[in-house]
Amino acid sequence: MKYLVVSDNHGDREILEDLVNEYKGKVDAMFHCGDSELDPTDELWNDLIVVKGNCDYYGEFPESIVKRIGNDTIFMTHGHLVNVRSGLTTIASKAAEVDATIVLFGHTHEIGCEMHQNTLFLNPGSIRQPRGPIQIKSYAIIDSTPESYDVQYFDRGHQPVKELHFLFKK
Repeated sequence: MKYLVVSDNHGDREILEDLVNEYKGKVDAMFHCGDSELDPTDELWNDLIVVKGNCDYYGEFPESIVKRIGNDTIFMTHGHLVNVRSGLTTIASKAAEVDATIVLFGHTHEIGCEMHQNTLFLNPGSIRQPRGPIQIKSYAIIDSTPESYDVQYFDRGHQPVKELHFLFKK
């Protein structure tokens, strides 16, 4: 299964439209980890699975979702309600409650990708306002096979960032 993961576009609708046009039909699901600042009735949400971020002021977005696709159980939340700035302990606990195999979150605007207790934790960074040591406006593609997770980060021009490629055995 192949998943696109994006977060924190902060009102930049054009980049989401570009991602949908680029990847629709090429991935099994597209996830948005919050802080879109777009209206919940926007037609883009027909193609993206979205959660509410701390800058999304509409109540219609869910705070978290659990999505089962193939053998993957994906838990997604923005991150502000589970204190991701202070570490992954709280989000890991929430993910364990639903037996998540993949955990997606945003909020920090920092790229993050690691395996912990057979669960993939991924922050795609921010597609608009990156923070931290890696200053790349980014999104990620997860290729989930029965044996592994192959994670590749991309820049806004859909070019792979060679240094941001990760392969984890399941």
